[in-house]
Amino acid sequence: MKIGVDILSPIRRRIHVELPAEEVDKEFFHVYENLSQRAKIKGFRPGKAPRSVLQGIYGDEVRGQVLSRLVEHSLSQVFREKELQAVSRPEIEANDLEEGKTFTFSAVVEVKPEIEVKNYLGLEVEKVRLPVNEAQVDVALRHLREAHAHLEPVENRDVVEQGDYVVLDFVGSVDGKPFPGGKAENYPLDVGRGNALPQFEEAIIGLKRNGEHTISVAYPEDHFNQELAGKVVVFSVTVREIKKKILPSLDDDFAKDHGECGSLDELRKKIRTRFESELREIQTRDLKEQLLTRLIEAYPFEVPPTMVDHHVRYLIERHQSRPAARGSSASGPQPSMEQMRKELEPRALRQVKAMLLVEKIAALEKIEVSDEEVQQKIEEMARSVKEKGLALRELYRREDAREDLRSQVVFDRTMDFLFQRSKVKEVEPPVDAQEEKS
Repeated sequence: MKIGVDILSPIRRRIHVELPAEEVDKEFFHVYENLSQRAKIKGFRPGKAPRSVLQGIYGDEVRGQVLSRLVEHSLSQVFREKELQAVSRPEIEANDLEEGKTFTFSAVVEVKPEIEVKNYLGLEVEKVRLPVNEAQVDVALRHLREAHAHLEPVENRDVVEQGDYVVLDFVGSVDGKPFPGGKAENYPLDVGRGNALPQFEEAIIGLKRNGEHTISVAYPEDHFNQELAGKVVVFSVTVREIKKKILPSLDDDFAKDHGECGSLDELRKKIRTRFESELREIQTRDLKEQLLTRLIEAYPFEVPPTMVDHHVRYLIERHQSRPAARGSSASGPQPSMEQMRKELEPRALRQVKAMLLVEKIAALEKIEVSDEEVQQKIEEMARSVKEKGLALRELYRREDAREDLRSQVVFDRTMDFLFQRSKVKEVEPPVDAQEEKS
């Protein structure tokens, strides 16, 4: 076999292959031999039909199989010998394939770029100094109290006030016509909590219990539902119930009953410790993103479009599989596939660049993940999803899924390696952030 490789660009190669007549004939022989054992031809026992008969019936089909096998086997050998990592389907241009003659073809493929990475250890990143303060603990305690509050009917008045918990019936219309999602019965609303449109909540204040009311709500121009954005919606509203939230006392008994702690002080410390742990995780993710940004800026290279396209499709599928995305059709028109691709492409490009850079560093540092470690990771994931564990194990029986998981574990391990050797510089938060915090 004669091989030639032309460099079209850092990510494209044209491969020329010439196969001798002997290799072509050998492949034809194997395909016809296999066909003769399977073909059922009237008048002949299996394996006894003459080659000429098989050629007359299956000649075109055999030629296609032989061409496909010759191209596939040859390219696999070229990729190994030339250490090319193809990331796209080859674009094949082949001459006529005939028995007894040499066969030549060319293939254009996208390949992973050759990246030269140096000085990737000891990169400097900045961590904003953000201590957990007592005000944050107070907010968490307030939320915990509200989660364990109980509701009592308001007996001494019939008018809705800020902070009430009400139950409503309502019907909305625009220009006298109802709209999808504009009607509800026994709709619970915590007035002033921001769970509904603020203009709607404000209009509920002052309404009387069991009275039939008409309110007008001006929807903002940037409202997510384009059918309502910038329009005035008229609601017919009936307030069925008015209740007040009664919060439990914030004391040691509350800490024992709802915080699994011996005292209120212990509960405060437990909340602070949890916040500090969550903050460390958030900051670590941010610092690793900074490391990736430093690498991407320091080592620019061309990325194969096929890899970006595949990753865009992955991001779209992941977005569409989320419950929020599946259940949001009533909230307004969904973006087109082209809009989603345009929005996600920069993110996909960055993630593919990061993957290729980290993959190169992992190879330089000989960071690998064994089959046993991959299986251990699968078992950990299966235990975490409980009843869905069987389906997850079945998914990772596929070799491609296991290799994707291996790549992800290598990526994470390499990022930990880089992070542990980075230089973390602590900086004060921006002035406006400090003022907001105070």
